[in-house]
Amino acid sequence: MRVNAYAAPAAGEPLAPLEIERRDVGANDVLIEIAFAGICHSDIHTVQGDWGPQQYPLAPGHEIVGTVTEIGSDVTRHAVGDHVGVGCMVNSCGECASCTGGDEQFCVKGMIGTYGATDVDGTITQGGYSTHVVVDADYVLSVPDGIDLAAAAPLLCAGITTYSPLRHWGAGPGKKVAVVGLGGLGHMAVKIAHALGAEVTVLSQSLKKQEDGLRLGADSYFATSDPDTFDQLAARFDLIVNTVSASVDFNDYLGLLAVGGTLVNVGAPPKPIEISAMSLIQGRKSVAGSMIGGIAETQEMLDFCGEHGIGSEIEVIDASGINEAYERVLASDVRYRFVIDASTFGAA
Repeated sequence: MRVNAYAAPAAGEPLAPLEIERRDVGANDVLIEIAFAGICHSDIHTVQGDWGPQQYPLAPGHEIVGTVTEIGSDVTRHAVGDHVGVGCMVNSCGECASCTGGDEQFCVKGMIGTYGATDVDGTITQGGYSTHVVVDADYVLSVPDGIDLAAAAPLLCAGITTYSPLRHWGAGPGKKVAVVGLGGLGHMAVKIAHALGAEVTVLSQSLKKQEDGLRLGADSYFATSDPDTFDQLAARFDLIVNTVSASVDFNDYLGLLAVGGTLVNVGAPPKPIEISAMSLIQGRKSVAGSMIGGIAETQEMLDFCGEHGIGSEIEVIDASGINEAYERVLASDVRYRFVIDASTFGAA
């Protein structure tokens, strides 16, 4: 079926209205009428070719929520009318240790991304900047009724990207957690860590978002541009989640960890990270990385957010505003996530 979308015609060119092809609904497929699609910084990197050559035209978008309008004959987990979501992957091998262990995002053969990836039928996947999408039912998530659909869209990437490390490294009562950066990822980390019961501190370059940080659930807020911050908070935190993609001095942040603490990176700095061995040795500290979560963990995250009334802080835009939104994301001019109204994808 042909559906309306917004796609990049070539690297570096503005996104524009385009029709794309969606496959017929197979026995284990779900057809989703998309309601909202979030804008992730990854969308911009991908369509601009920053992360390698792409096949164009390419419709990005891996923060997708909508309503099931058709299911295949073998589908039992979802029904027509259900509110559902699709995140960063739409398939994996299903056979390797990662897949069978619930970590499909680390599939040994490579997970199949929601856009810009080669699907099992050899076609290139197209993302959520469109009116409809067909997805294998095993990779479709249920969206709880307690979350506004528009605010739920960014949970499919930003939500799980922060929930996964917070859960894995035991954020909860009695734990002191620091979140570096209060942007699209950071604001979700604050909300989730607070709901998990941890003591939460925001570490941001300046104090300009301090009021927001405290409103979202942070217990304290410090400016990293103030050198006294690193002395004042030395050896304080059990866990630090670094959400920024800019290069930072990891040795400074390792100094903020208590004995046995962990610094987890979920951002993707453009340059290699330099770490002094002594920063790790003195205090049995660890540096780790985390991506998104598997399907089961993503569903767990959505259910958790539903129970605690957690959604993303969003600005809803029409499809015609996508290119301007990209410019604003690059300028860090959004609080905290853009979400596209999919009903406007048919408008030129």
